[in-house]
Amino acid sequence: MRLDPFYLILDSAGAIARALAWGVKLVQLRIKDAPEPALRAEILRAQKLCDVHGAQLVVNDHWRLARDLGCAHVHLGQEDLKSADIKAIRAAGLTLGLSTETEEELEKALALNPDCVALQPIFATSSKHFDRAPQGLQNLRKWKSRLGARPLIAIGGLRLEDAGAIFAAGADSLAVISDVSQSPDPERRAKAWLAATRAFVKAPA
Repeated sequence: MRLDPFYLILDSAGAIARALAWGVKLVQLRIKDAPEPALRAEILRAQKLCDVHGAQLVVNDHWRLARDLGCAHVHLGQEDLKSADIKAIRAAGLTLGLSTETEEELEKALALNPDCVALQPIFATSSKHFDRAPQGLQNLRKWKSRLGARPLIAIGGLRLEDAGAIFAAGADSLAVISDVSQSPDPERRAKAWLAATRAFVKAPA
């Protein structure tokens, strides 16, 4: 799976529509609590929008709906991984991303041969609750040494001014939630992230 260096996580198809208009090319639809008909409608609309804009849509956790609606990518947290049918996900041709916080979770993830792995949280964040302390760049480097060419996603408390250091530590894609969604000017902030991530990955070594 080839990941855009900027990975924006959003909670509705409407928010995805706005992000795509700003030039974002990799989005995750993350809806935790909604009736299945509403989830189905949101995923379907998001997928159609991404197809029109030539963007990638990753569906968070709801792998059955992603499969049934013809999506290409799914990302699972540790809780949803426990009940997921990995064989069914693979049989459907879905790429699989997995979230990890501990070395034990990384071992379990690698045993499933995922297409990408996320390490969280890199820094302190209010977007999600985590039981452990922030990972920092040291653990990011450790994870990358284990993953090799497999894409590594950094998520949790990422700051625009740290983008270069996060990439240098081994991240292939920077996943952002509140730094854009809670910004006074989400469009301006998203475009700043786009410019920063593209400048770094295109810079000569």
